[in-house]
Parts: sequence; C-alpha cells; structure tokens
Amino acid sequence: MEQFWHKLKTLAFHRSGDNSEDSVHRIYGTEATSGAYETDTALSPETVVYLQRLTGDPTSNLRLYQTALTHRSVVHDPATPTLVESNQRLEFLGDSVLGMLISEYLFRSFPESAEGELSSNRAKIVNSKSLAGFARSLQLGDYLILGESADHHKIRSSESALADAFESLIGAIYLDKGIQAAFDFVIRHIIEHVNFQTIVAAEHNYKSRLIEHTQSNHLPPPLYTVITETGAEHEKSFTVGVSCSGELLGTGTAQRKRDAEQLAAKEAMERIHLTLS
Repeated sequence: MEQFWHKLKTLAFHRSGDNSEDSVHRIYGTEATSGAYETDTALSPETVVYLQRLTGDPTSNLRLYQTALTHRSVVHDPATPTLVESNQRLEFLGDSVLGMLISEYLFRSFPESAEGELSSNRAKIVNSKSLAGFARSLQLGDYLILGESADHHKIRSSESALADAFESLIGAIYLDKGIQAAFDFVIRHIIEHVNFQTIVAAEHNYKSRLIEHTQSNHLPPPLYTVITETGAEHEKSFTVGVSCSGELLGTGTAQRKRDAEQLAAKEAMERIHLTLS
C-alpha cells in the first residue's frame, strides 16, 4: 500500500517538475517543524488532547486538524476572518483515501465476492449514515468548530456534518502522518467498530441494486441529476432525480448529494418492484 501511494506522489512530482517530497509539504502545509503550529491555532487544550488521543501520538500540524474540524458555517459567518478554511477540501481528500482503504480491505477479506458485492459493501460502509455513526462513537460533534450564528445543536448532531468531519479527519491524518496511520485509524474506528459486521450484512445499497437491475435488463445506466438546491450555503439541501432511458424513476432529498441519490434510487427500486408485481 505504501508503494502504491509513493507511485502517486512520484507521478504528481513529475507533473509539477519538482522531485522532492518537500513539495508535498509545501502544498499542504504539513511541515514537521517541531510543533511550529502548536500555538498557531484556535484549538482548546481539551481539543488538542482529544486529537492526540485519536491519532495516537502528538502531531506536528494542529492547524491541519483545526481545518478538519471547521464546519463550513464558520466561513459564511460575518464575524469570521476571510482566510478561514472549512473542512470541505479535506473531506474531498478523506473521502478518496477512505474509499481506497475500504476497497483494499474488502478485496483482501472477501476473496469470493464479485465486484458488484464489493461495491455494495463499500457503499454501505462509507455512506453518511454509517460515517456519522462512527463519528458519534468518537464524540466528534462535540469538537466541531462552528460559526457563531449557526444552529450549534443541530449541526453537532447532523448526519452530514458528522460524516464530513469524519472524512476530513481521515484526510488530515493521511497528510500529517501518511497512509499507514490513516489505515490504522480506519481499522480502529471503522473495521473494529462494534457495528461493522452489522453494516456489512445489511441489505445492499439501492444505487447498486438499481445498476444491477438495468444491467440485467440491458438498459442504459441510471442517470442522476440535481433538480434543486435549497438553503443557506452551509445548510444546503439537494433534491436529486434518477432516470433511465429518459424516464424519471425516483427523486430524493438530503443534505449530501450522494445521500439524495440513494433515496432517489430507493424510490426507483420501489417503483420497479410495484411495476413487476
């Protein structure tokens, strides 16, 4: 796994014309500077202890973890400095890192499973409901950094906010400590979680089931389209429709597009079952 990520880093260096690993640290601000960031954050001492307990040892970049905990409501708060960054970019990275780690784990652990089943199991593990559950086990919501005017109670218990912060934390661990540390975190807080086997054994996710239906009936793949976006920037709600061969099969509304897609696929499958029954 280390070799795989080393190749990716090497590819990035070649594209940029810089062959030193320092270039990665400059891009992401992850210099190991003997605690240079220790006093350059708004994190409380309690949060620092919490983060160090989660990551296993002291970190050289607390600012990175501060970003991982920063909800987008901070950025859109009138009282917030314009240079504050939310965890949305780290969530994007953490989502990819988590997807790769879970994919490898499932690939190695279930050698008899076909591609469709592996994809389905991965989707069940990394969807927002599961990730929010893992985050709640860590009391992650208690440590989120929120805008002054935001609804703190609502956000700290929000499925989408918790899932985003959990993925952002994985992204921060990867940048700060590397892929093995990120995998160790995933092992401790996902794979060894008391609910992990229950999640894997749950019914296949609706998007995978809809794909299997279209493939078995020689139909075009499902097409997901955002119909509407509503709400403030930090509390958006998406309504997504899924169609096949130009026919709208279902719609779903959620705070994350991927969850809205699942709900749309669920409605589509229910409609298909009614048609076939």
